[in-house]
Amino acid sequence: MSMIKSVAKFIVLMVVGIVTIIVGSFMLRGIMHLWDRQKKSDGDKKH
Repeated sequence: MSMIKSVAKFIVLMVVGIVTIIVGSFMLRGIMHLWDRQKKSDGDKKH
């Protein structure tokens, strides 16, 4: 029974890790787009 619990904990850890990586990549992508927008709007104000 303890073997099943340890395997289940490992699987949950892997799933949580994968979800964290996916969410983090989307957050980074969004931040990069925000930075691009700010740079473009700053460039428009100067001209």
